[in-house]
Amino acid sequence: MIRLLAIIERDIKKFLRNPVVIMMSLVMPLLYLVILGNSFQGKFKGIPVVVVNQDPGAYASRVIENLRAIEAGAKTFSLVQLKDRGAAVQGVRNGIYKAALLIPPDFTKRVVLNKKPELGLFIDNTDNISAETIRSAIDGSIRAVRQEYTPVREMPDEIYLRGIDLYGMVDYYQSLVPGVVIMAIFMGTMTSGVFNLVMDRFLGTNESYLLAPISRGVIVLGLIISGLIITTITALAVFGISMLITGIPFLRGLDQGISIFLIVILTTMALLSMMFVFLGRANHPRVVGIFSGFLNVIFFFPSGAVYPIESFPNWLKAFSKINPEAYAVHALKSILFKNAGLKVVSGDVIFLIVFTALMMGLAITTFKRTL
Repeated sequence: MIRLLAIIERDIKKFLRNPVVIMMSLVMPLLYLVILGNSFQGKFKGIPVVVVNQDPGAYASRVIENLRAIEAGAKTFSLVQLKDRGAAVQGVRNGIYKAALLIPPDFTKRVVLNKKPELGLFIDNTDNISAETIRSAIDGSIRAVRQEYTPVREMPDEIYLRGIDLYGMVDYYQSLVPGVVIMAIFMGTMTSGVFNLVMDRFLGTNESYLLAPISRGVIVLGLIISGLIITTITALAVFGISMLITGIPFLRGLDQGISIFLIVILTTMALLSMMFVFLGRANHPRVVGIFSGFLNVIFFFPSGAVYPIESFPNWLKAFSKINPEAYAVHALKSILFKNAGLKVVSGDVIFLIVFTALMMGLAITTFKRTL
């Protein structure tokens, strides 16, 4: 019994001597609650929708009023009005808006004459969840153009909403592929790069780095490049298998493949550099294991890989603006499902390059070249 108690006491003391493990044990469950609870099944608010009204008539104005009522009440939309229908549709293609509602010049006349009035809804259907939310809300509002307010129960359909999907059908199963690729990159960065340094430090074999006449920058860059090679190969293999399983076609062949390869490279470099900043001074693999779960929740779930960013609360939306995985997911979705080139996702590419440069500089600066 004395020996048993001695072993228990020793292990508890080891745990208490590691404040990082204690803190993560307390904080991580709370982070799971806060972040996962706000990343799934939230209410959509502020979805950008552009309206082009070419009809000065009363019923066209009533449609706008009903949409404004939804914007002011449920706050589902954030409406923008334009005069150029071409610019509105292009704005949806460029990701500025989620949908464009076009009211034709003869809309009011057709309503009065009961000649099957139509509205056009150009919608970004690569995100099924937000697309159906927009479609349902707009359809409900136009059914009530003859009413003073939008009723809770839908009236018989008097106006036809012609929905036009700008892209090929993308089911929810296929929409998860970019997130799966980012998850593979994340897992690769947790098992290569800085992880190898932590293991060497734990086993005492990192002295070879310290005795060799090499700078901190060379050590950090070498470990990141080795992790880049391993993680990129893994991520591309996961991507190819996922494409076969879900049936996503390559629409532009080599050009699309090069774009995807570049995004994978930039994302891997960004995450490997970031891991060096967080774990460059860790001396035990247990710390890496704890941080892997912590960082996965922090960066993956608010990235839009599983559920649209538009459903997040404002504080989580603000975090997504500095989350490298959010930019990587957006870029991969645009290239895969919108047939976009690097010019369309240039904002994502620039952010990943700047983020990588910043993290790389911090990693080299904070790296400890001593025991």
